[in-house]
Amino acid sequence: MSFGRQSDYEIVRRLGRGKYSEVFEGVAIQIGQPCTIKVLKPVKQKKILREIKVLQDLCGAPNVVQLLDVVCEPSTQTPCLVQEYVDNVDFRELYPTLSDYDVRYYMFQLLRALDFCHMNGIMHRDVKPHNVMIDPTRRQLKLIDWGLAEFYHAGMQYNVRVASRYFKGPELLVDIQDYDYSLDLWSFGCVFAALIFRREPFFRGKDNADQLVKIVHVLGSDDFFAFVAKYNAPVETRLLPALQNFKRRSWQSYITPECMSRCTPDALDLLNGLLVYDMPARLTAREAMDMPYFDMVRAEVSGSMSPSSSPDPSKDTTTVVDSSAIANTPPAPH
Repeated sequence: MSFGRQSDYEIVRRLGRGKYSEVFEGVAIQIGQPCTIKVLKPVKQKKILREIKVLQDLCGAPNVVQLLDVVCEPSTQTPCLVQEYVDNVDFRELYPTLSDYDVRYYMFQLLRALDFCHMNGIMHRDVKPHNVMIDPTRRQLKLIDWGLAEFYHAGMQYNVRVASRYFKGPELLVDIQDYDYSLDLWSFGCVFAALIFRREPFFRGKDNADQLVKIVHVLGSDDFFAFVAKYNAPVETRLLPALQNFKRRSWQSYITPECMSRCTPDALDLLNGLLVYDMPARLTAREAMDMPYFDMVRAEVSGSMSPSSSPDPSKDTTTVVDSSAIANTPPAPH
């Protein structure tokens, strides 16, 4: 790996912190361009290299935050990721203001990101509002935080301690390790349900066990037990009474006067294809994009696509991004 120079960047303010990193707004000093600097906490080198490799493979991907440079923090020798800056509005403030059309537009953009990463063999594994940056002025969406992303290989056993609790697929909650891209579509479905029903989050469990109970109370017991039987998945004995005898609730039962305009038949059809226990039965990102729900936004999305935002999947994008690449990136707003 080649590293850029830390002295080329200056930290402006802290944007947030997570389990594995702290994130700062910064500036590329020589050109005065805003950027985001993600300082990784000391973890296994394999995890750090995997995140960098994922971001390199997604260079030029639509609606994916772009890696501009990698520098090394001198005291800990931990790499810091320099990424493009997005003038994000916090989802708690933004989501209540979105129109039905806006929801369709931004959810389509998020699916574009997922479709590209899945087509290139990558699972994000942490789709949630905190990782979806939206600049409403530019009508721009970027999927960020690829620290839990992983390369998919058929038949491989994966760690189930991924995704945030409210967005964990049922496969994670019953320890099914051979999951796949469909995990991201479950998480996407949770984001979508919260948006259209104005209920954030849609499944609010107190812990992982309660999260599973909340899901079963909505999707029903019969399909759940058919699902765990199919995969011979373990269910804790203490949970069995809380998981039995629940009929599937209709999506219409969650419609209130406040959210009625968003809960169209097309929206509920899309949701019905996403929040499904059995992984192969869920819509893929591409299938979801083709649903009638998105018909009205296709023209705007197609018109906004440029050659740089619609990459050729056959093109090799694994070259290390050096610090000079930042000079060729359009400036982001302050």
